[in-house]
Amino acid sequence: MFVTGHINYGGRVTDDQDRRCLLTTLEKYFCIDNLNDEYVYSESEKYRAPTYGTAQSYRDYIDQLPEEELPEVFGLHENANIAYQRAESDQMVAKVLSI
Repeated sequence: MFVTGHINYGGRVTDDQDRRCLLTTLEKYFCIDNLNDEYVYSESEKYRAPTYGTAQSYRDYIDQLPEEELPEVFGLHENANIAYQRAESDQMVAKVLSI
């Protein structure tokens, strides 16, 4: 977690609150518990580490995941997705108007 949080992303995350959020999120994924087959990353249990298997079993697991990541996988509320979509649409309208 140190390498990912502090070294890979550390130089890009300059705000202390953002760094704290990043490190807290990484704690969910960089833990010994995620080696258990029962460990899930979200309350809906859609996101979990695939069990040991063949390359095809990993492809099948990836294919069954949702097309777009749900906010729950990052520990966020559904309102985070609404805010993201609103910001995206505002940005798109601003670009169209600038043309």
